[in-house]
Amino acid sequence: MKKAITTIAITSLLAASAISFQAFAIEGLSANVAATNNYLWRGLEQTGGEAAISGGVDYANDSGFYVGTWASNASWGDMKTELDLYGGFGADINESMSYDVGFIYYAYPDSVSGDAAFSEVYGSFTFTGLTLGVAVLTSADGADAGDSVYANADYALTLANEAEVSFHIGNYSGDFSTDSTDFGVSISKDNFTFGLSKTDYDDGASSDDMKFYVAYSIDIDL
Repeated sequence: MKKAITTIAITSLLAASAISFQAFAIEGLSANVAATNNYLWRGLEQTGGEAAISGGVDYANDSGFYVGTWASNASWGDMKTELDLYGGFGADINESMSYDVGFIYYAYPDSVSGDAAFSEVYGSFTFTGLTLGVAVLTSADGADAGDSVYANADYALTLANEAEVSFHIGNYSGDFSTDSTDFGVSISKDNFTFGLSKTDYDDGASSDDMKFYVAYSIDIDL
C-alpha cells in the first residue's frame, strides 16, 4: 500500500495523508518539486525513514477539471520508484463550501513482481477549514473493488503570521488495507512544513512510533 497524492505536491501526502486536489489555484500547466526527510502516507513510512525527493506536473482549468502525474523515490517491497497518475473535478459551492472527486492510479514501474499497482476513487467536501474525505479501492492484484476504504477528517487554520496549522485523523480499513488509524499535526509557512504523525498500526518494526518530518516544496507556473 502506498501514498495519496498531495495538494499540488507533498503537503497532504506528508502532513494530512488526505486526498484533496481543490488547492489547484493556477489555471493551465504547473509543476512541483519537493523534498522531505521522511515520506509518510497514512501514517506509514514509504522510504524506511529515509529522505525522499518528489516532483510532478499538473494541468487545471477554470471549469474545475484537473489531471496530473507525480513521482517519488520509495522503498518498500521490491520497488524503488512510485509514479502516480490522477484526474478529477473540484469546485466551490459557495464562499464557504467546496468539493472534489477524482481517480488516482499508483504505479511502481520498477517492481519485479509487477503486482504492486493499485487505484482508488476519492471524494472530499470542505466547509471553511474542515475537510471530510474518503478513498475507496477500485483495483489491485488479488483484491476486489471496494476491498479497502480510507476515511479522513482534516482541519486547517491560518495564524496571524500567515502560517497554517493542520490537524488530521484518518482510518484505513478493509481486506486490502492495514486496518489502522493515523493522527497528525503540522505547521506550514514559506514552503516549509513541519509535522508529527502517529499510527496505531504495529508490524513489529516500530511502525506505531511517533514520526517527525520536515518538507520543503516549490510550485512552478509553466
